[in-house]
Amino acid sequence: MLKEQHTVLPASDLQRARGYYHDKLELDPNEEHEGVLIYRQNEGSGFELYETENAGTAQNTQMGWMTDDLRSEMQRMRDHGVVFEEYDFPEMKTVDGIVTMPDGSMAAWFRDSEGNFLCVSQRAPGMGG
Repeated sequence: MLKEQHTVLPASDLQRARGYYHDKLELDPNEEHEGVLIYRQNEGSGFELYETENAGTAQNTQMGWMTDDLRSEMQRMRDHGVVFEEYDFPEMKTVDGIVTMPDGSMAAWFRDSEGNFLCVSQRAPGMGG
């Protein structure tokens, strides 16, 4: 039976990544092993960073968080120096870093110090979660 899930992200410089997650996202690892930092935010939820030269090569969203107030969360993150991506594609256009879906849900993307694409999302009004 599958139980907990967690995301695994690459980092070419683990100490630089640790600094980014601490300084920009106010997250610190719960565990540290040779070449690996493990972050646990909630029961059953977490991620790890591992050192590899392949970091920054993926061009897709690699991890995301949900929030109840995307705009406030983005402002807090911007206050810590996070820069959000801007997109202008026929199927997806950001306004101040935010894509609003037809159902009212919203999302914003940024890259960490290692080039990983990360997302913060807010469910549409009335959607449980």
